[in-house]
Amino acid sequence: MTKTAVMKKPKANGESVADPMLPRPFRVMKIKQELSDIYTLDLQPEGGGKFSFKPGQFNMLYVYGVGEAPISISGDPSKPNVLVHTTRSVGKVSAALNALKAGDTVGVRGPFGTEWPVAQAEGKDLLFVAGGVGLAPLRPAIYYAMNNRRKFGVLTVLCGARTPEDMLFMQEVTEWRSRLDMEVLLTVDRATGAWKGRVGVVPKLITHGSFDPAKTVAFVCGPEIMMHFTGKALLDAGLPASQFYLSMERNMKCGVGLCGHCQWGPDFICKDGAVYRYDTIASALGIKEL
Repeated sequence: MTKTAVMKKPKANGESVADPMLPRPFRVMKIKQELSDIYTLDLQPEGGGKFSFKPGQFNMLYVYGVGEAPISISGDPSKPNVLVHTTRSVGKVSAALNALKAGDTVGVRGPFGTEWPVAQAEGKDLLFVAGGVGLAPLRPAIYYAMNNRRKFGVLTVLCGARTPEDMLFMQEVTEWRSRLDMEVLLTVDRATGAWKGRVGVVPKLITHGSFDPAKTVAFVCGPEIMMHFTGKALLDAGLPASQFYLSMERNMKCGVGLCGHCQWGPDFICKDGAVYRYDTIASALGIKEL
């Protein structure tokens, strides 16, 4: 595929929209190694411009000559001049993304998918629960809440990782912990080094939060087993099933529901998700092989 400008296709009213199947060229401005196998890429559109998105959406990132992969957007939605993606090297495309250098070009299709409905939760307490790299897809929603802090009640962030060395965005999380207007609790599965904090799985943090379950909206992202038990813990804490959301990111290939790789029951996760309200998918979570 050649590096080309985004083609347009006509709409019925004579206007044009970007072809969702054609990557738009972006220049790599900076790449930062977060952990041993996790990198953050800062991208800007070639030729200038902005890239608007909603918290929770993802893009298809295309490495020329290698292929493409779905990657959640992990940047601040109030800063559309820089597109931020955080990726883990788990396959040939993500490995190729993490091997890029400043000045390289990648293709971007999107944004795709549903959003974390944080903007619709004004007046509520907000709870963010992240396991491992799941903090990356949640970060835009956390940024939104911080940028609009007066619109929300208690703001709580719960983060878990396998070890202290696996805690994502640790410098930034430490800055969040220093703020007086939000609560950040951390836990690890296994303490190493000088770690003096909590040890245990993420769902156990829920009973330590200061939020009011009756008026809380929660957003959860991490490994599916972690989200399964977090859902149970939130219900046990008194949070209604209609007031929390999960991100079911799995098997997405095209972003527009054409290839069928991400079909999950009657849904195509790339266009019907990846963010789902818990009560709409709870019955499917316990079905093996679905």
